[in-house]
Amino acid sequence: MNGTLAQLDVKIDGPVLEVAMNRPPVNAINLSLSREMYAVFSRLNDDPDLRVAILSSAGNAKNIFSAGWDLKAFVAGESAHAEQGFDLGPGGLGGLPEFFGLYKPVVVALAGGAIGGGFELALGGDVIVCAQDAYFWLPEMQRGFLPDGGAIQKLHHRIPFNVSMDLILTGRKMYADEAKHWGLVRDVVPADQLMDHAREIAATIAQGAPLVATALKEYMRHYAHASVEASHAAVRRAWVGKSDMPNYERMLRSDDFREGSLAFAEKRDPAFKG
Repeated sequence: MNGTLAQLDVKIDGPVLEVAMNRPPVNAINLSLSREMYAVFSRLNDDPDLRVAILSSAGNAKNIFSAGWDLKAFVAGESAHAEQGFDLGPGGLGGLPEFFGLYKPVVVALAGGAIGGGFELALGGDVIVCAQDAYFWLPEMQRGFLPDGGAIQKLHHRIPFNVSMDLILTGRKMYADEAKHWGLVRDVVPADQLMDHAREIAATIAQGAPLVATALKEYMRHYAHASVEASHAAVRRAWVGKSDMPNYERMLRSDDFREGSLAFAEKRDPAFKG
């Protein structure tokens, strides 16, 4: 799968899938790019040898991670859909924000501007690291609509509610240091160190038990915002095989569930099979 698709650069390095958007000049997301992205992340989901992905942007002169939804294509009638209003393809804008069945982790390596849908695309990842020149911007209100491809659904769960409201209402830019202050991004690094840093994080994730990563994403998707009582009850149901979390149950029944403890007792590295 290594190589260049029409609008993506894709590389596989062991258990790590690297996906770089490459639609000059600003990686505007149209329907075809969304479908390409969804196909690549489906490969991540389905391939047992892949454990984690890195999403980034191929270098371009505009220094933009993604300018978001391709408004020119929208105005021209692309994505028009009689029942849905518009069609962003499976997985939503960029193939990731509404890919709710993706249970493998995605690290977002973000340089330059994450604008509108580009910001929403980043919110589809699990860990965000950014370059010092990064900024996050939701100008949709000034365009006559809401950032409803992921921002109004997720942003207030990632940063304080009042900060989310401020960003959407005013359309101001949030720069890298503020994003780290609020916990939206894990690290801010020089641009020339960004990909190496993202690869280190992805390698660390890949060393863990793969079924644990999928079980974690499944649990968080179902119960991250549930009450403490409901969350504990869900885990108890998983232990007896009566939950709505098949990945969690599979983890509990796996050989890997015991391998980590056994390896610790034997003072060796675990050999997880997935």
